Amino acid sequence: MGTSRAAAVTVFGAYGHTGRFVVSELLERGLTPILSGRDSDKLRALAGDFPGLDVRPASAGDPASLDRALDGAAAVINCAGPFAVTAAPVIEAALRARIAYLDVAGEVEAVADTFAHFADRARDTGIVVVPAMAFYGGLGDLLATAALGDAPAADEVHLAFALSSWQPTAGTRSSSQVSRSRREGRRLVYAKGRLELRTDEAPTGRWTFPAPVGDRPVIGEFTTTDSVTIAHHLSAPDIHTCMTLEAVKDVLAPDAGPPKPVDERGRSAQTFLVDVVVRAGGTRRRAVARGQDIYAVSAPLVVEAVSRILAGQAGTVGVVAPGEIFDAHAFLRSLAPRHLSYELGPAD
Repeated sequence: MGTSRAAAVTVFGAYGHTGRFVVSELLERGLTPILSGRDSDKLRALAGDFPGLDVRPASAGDPASLDRALDGAAAVINCAGPFAVTAAPVIEAALRARIAYLDVAGEVEAVADTFAHFADRARDTGIVVVPAMAFYGGLGDLLATAALGDAPAADEVHLAFALSSWQPTAGTRSSSQVSRSRREGRRLVYAKGRLELRTDEAPTGRWTFPAPVGDRPVIGEFTTTDSVTIAHHLSAPDIHTCMTLEAVKDVLAPDAGPPKPVDERGRSAQTFLVDVVVRAGGTRRRAVARGQDIYAVSAPLVVEAVSRILAGQAGTVGVVAPGEIFDAHAFLRSLAPRHLSYELGPAD
């Protein structure tokens, strides 16, 4: 993307499951990761796998340590959940340093808080803040934006997720606990243009995914951060999301283990298919992404984004969704075929 090899990017939570993928991806792109996080021992262990990288311990509760971690960096990528705890302090540090901030948050409320609380300050400071630049939030938003094309608004957006399995990371478990606590037993739904809490049971149904997945039972109103990122910049009063039933059972199982690496890149055997159908007037268009490992694919998504921002290709400043500042179709094509497959066309 034209960025310099000297460009440094602080990775907060670098030793986490997704953080390690991000560090590797930054190095492959010719960027220089700065390893940061609160656990000094884990940082030193990580540095042993990536010799020569700067190690800067920092805590979300210690602003001075965050300032040291971001000193000299061109951007920061926050991979440390729960993001309800870490996002605001790291964004504050990015504002002080006047550098771009991106994260891989999957917590719906935390992402909504970032858009609500930092829009004016990020714009006034002249920095780019991109929350949820990951499998959830970023990928769905880019697919929906690409599917909408030149249409001024969507009448409805459908996002259907098919995961072959879902072994949650420690970060996913921690973030889920925070979200459940905030919701007090209720579930979060995007309806009529806003997020709301409900006490009824989530609906079930079936969704016909593109081959080879086909017709599968799904849980409806499975609200993800995509509902926040899409609604931020696309006119779409109805955003419907669903997840394959098997994946929901996997992630909620009390004995679910973490992802297990099966290839040289450290990815798990999990596969995914994201099927996005957008209706605008009498036209229905579909954008589909397929790939391996929802955590691993978050790394090329967020690193592609930071590379474009550092190369001056962001369309605006402030708190933004990826489809708002990038050419969604070009962005997705740039990730294929190494990181995912991507198809765009009319819906059947």
